[in-house]
Amino acid sequence: MTGEQVGTGMPKVLLVDDNPVMITTLRAILQLSQFHVTTATNVVEALHLIDTEDFDVLLSDLHMPGAADGFTVVSAMRHKNPQAITLLFTGFPALKEAMDTILLQADEVLVKPMAPDALVKVIRERLKEAGMRVQADAERVATILERDALTTIADWLGRVEREHELTYVPLSREARTGHLPKLIEELVHRLRVPRELGTKQVSEAAVAHGKIRQTQGYSISMIVEESRILQVSIFDTLRKNLDTVDFSLLLMDVMTIADECDSQLKQTLSSFMAQAAESAK
Repeated sequence: MTGEQVGTGMPKVLLVDDNPVMITTLRAILQLSQFHVTTATNVVEALHLIDTEDFDVLLSDLHMPGAADGFTVVSAMRHKNPQAITLLFTGFPALKEAMDTILLQADEVLVKPMAPDALVKVIRERLKEAGMRVQADAERVATILERDALTTIADWLGRVEREHELTYVPLSREARTGHLPKLIEELVHRLRVPRELGTKQVSEAAVAHGKIRQTQGYSISMIVEESRILQVSIFDTLRKNLDTVDFSLLLMDVMTIADECDSQLKQTLSSFMAQAAESAK
């Protein structure tokens, strides 16, 4: 763990990477570009520095030995210093798009190798934006989902209408989305009145949805795909509200969403099969 003082009044960068070559190279690049650089080679060092010092920028590798190490460091920085710029490096280009999800708290994901001048440009531009950033009041996930329920439903419908498998059964938009307001309402309630993950509770909307989809001619695979897309749309709604979301409870809320959506899907499928058995009599 080393701190390199190269001048006063310079932006302070915390550089986190378990690769000594990357540490040496990036530190030299940043110092030549008039940044004050402090380095850490593992999460424990990084967390200690975040807890004891103030930084303007976090530049961390995503893929270190520990599971989700990059996310751990970013999350810590977000909590300790919300105004700091947080940048993650990944060596997998395909992962960059995947990281643009609700679980990503970083300001930007960078794909390495990256040209030194491009890296410095990104950092300076982000610092400039940070100077103009106004801190918004934090909102709970439940509040965001309740407020943007119609936006989430519209996003879901747009995604569904691009899937031939799901449009094979011709339905009006009202018939296709009729179950969603109640499902989202139940999800919001679950977020506000938490219970242990895995605890079963009857979802009236899910049960009704299963029965209706069976009479409409859906298949089990279609219902599963609809549920998957719903989670994508929910997380996309949260992604669009990252500026205001309450990060202190975000991880638990995301786990709750996944658990509730899974529970709703199971009840929908059970209801679907029960309705099919009843119709076959």
